[in-house]
Amino acid sequence: MKPFKITFGLVLLFVVSSCAELQQVVNQLPSGTVTETEIIAGLKQALEFGVGEGVDLLHREDGYFRDEAVKILLPQELKKVDEGLRKIGLASLADEGLKVLNRAAEDAVMEAKPIFINAIKDFTFDDAKRILTSQNDLEATLHLQQKTVGQLQQAFSPKVEASLGKVGADRIWSEIIGKYNTIPLVKPVNPNLTEYVTQEAINGLFIKVGDKEKEIRNSVGARTTALLQKVFALQ
Repeated sequence: MKPFKITFGLVLLFVVSSCAELQQVVNQLPSGTVTETEIIAGLKQALEFGVGEGVDLLHREDGYFRDEAVKILLPQELKKVDEGLRKIGLASLADEGLKVLNRAAEDAVMEAKPIFINAIKDFTFDDAKRILTSQNDLEATLHLQQKTVGQLQQAFSPKVEASLGKVGADRIWSEIIGKYNTIPLVKPVNPNLTEYVTQEAINGLFIKVGDKEKEIRNSVGARTTALLQKVFALQ
């Protein structure tokens, strides 16, 4: 009868409604199947893997620039600057302007890791219950985003500003905007590059964390530890 009990318990977890208490279901499983502590630890591990992999990928040279899913493009205000420069034969300067915005994000993104790790430490069983029973493949990522976005913006902004100087973006964009503003009949621009790159860098990072969460939820092969295999089998 024991195999039947295990199968029944897993099926019950699969069909449990969003308002059901996951703890009650866990309690009904045979001894040793899974524990509350393991569920919390498994979801923390999935998020830590997503954060670590996402930050490492984006921190590389061209991490943002060569990845179309997260590449930082020009905001509407700067698209007309780009078009204006190309019309007067400064396409290479326009191309360099786009590249250095992505370079600044690549340099700054490491700032996110400790903020994420601290947020993951505060994970509760109620969080785990909601995430594990959710039909949203990005529930854990959305939870992390809600917990960290304000801190990320505060931490990223000075780092991005420093990175803009480090990679020469402030100098290049000063030249770009200066040349654009001398074009007859154009309306002068003065964009806040730090604010824009900060927000776009954060958006790209959450895309990468979300990709890892979806992979772990939907692919058994992505569950590379015994803990991940055990917890995410409960889906």
